Amino acid sequence: MPPLVRRYLKTAVAFLALGVVLGVWMLAAREFGLPMPSRAMSAHTHLLLVGFVMFMISGVALWMFPRAAKGDLRYKPALAEWAYWCLAIGTAGRAALELATGTVEPVATRMAIVASGSAQAAGVLLFFFMMVPRIRSTLSEPR
Repeated sequence: MPPLVRRYLKTAVAFLALGVVLGVWMLAAREFGLPMPSRAMSAHTHLLLVGFVMFMISGVALWMFPRAAKGDLRYKPALAEWAYWCLAIGTAGRAALELATGTVEPVATRMAIVASGSAQAAGVLLFFFMMVPRIRSTLSEPR
């Protein structure tokens, strides 16, 4: 398994662990009346759905899809690296900012949340743009 694929999958597991820990914290806060950040649900959702699910899907796709055809100039493996960092930094930043904020925040904080969300979106779009040349049959001729 290539190192980048392992990094995608290990990052997925890390986001899963963070999401589960946050979920247990939210459960305990609800049941025992403990304080909870107002945007904890948003952070929890981003950790699990974007962090875990998207990294797992991306890692498995990167590993299992057929290689791009020889000479296909559209396929650039470096884009998978860029997509990884956009998605990882965007997701971690988004979750941290959501947990650190209240209901009324300064414009700079709101801009940072939008920037983190934009990095997540860019990572997802960049990854699947990079994968398009790999979505093909591995057979040389159709059956």
